Amino acid sequence: MAKEKDDLKKKLNSMQYHVTQEDGTEPPFDNAYYNNKKPGLYVDVVSGEALFTTNEQYDAGCGWPSFTKPIADVKENFDERYGMRRTEVRSKHANSHLGHVFNDGLPEKGGMRYCINSAALRFIPVEDLKKEGYEAYLKYFK
Repeated sequence: MAKEKDDLKKKLNSMQYHVTQEDGTEPPFDNAYYNNKKPGLYVDVVSGEALFTTNEQYDAGCGWPSFTKPIADVKENFDERYGMRRTEVRSKHANSHLGHVFNDGLPEKGGMRYCINSAALRFIPVEDLKKEGYEAYLKYFK
């Protein structure tokens, strides 16, 4: 277990490690993807598992990337840390902390808002999906 953590500390920058492994939160409006407008796929920065597309991303005004739904199964856990009652979102395979899901999203899209830390994600633009090994996800952008 210690070796795995050491390997992750070498692979990830300090914010990525803090968010995904220590259940941290990055600053709002000061992160890579909160206002991304380029089409593409977001994957778990730890495992590479596909999580969200920009088709479901919208500006919720919160300062973090927000999505109406994931494209893959994610884990949801009840979270009462910091005196709040929330639902935490984690990646299924790597168990990376991604962010939280709230029921104050777009009503016409199901009402859920997946508020996700950019530091937990790696963005792959549509034009790079094939060369990065994510060709199967091109179907989301046709």
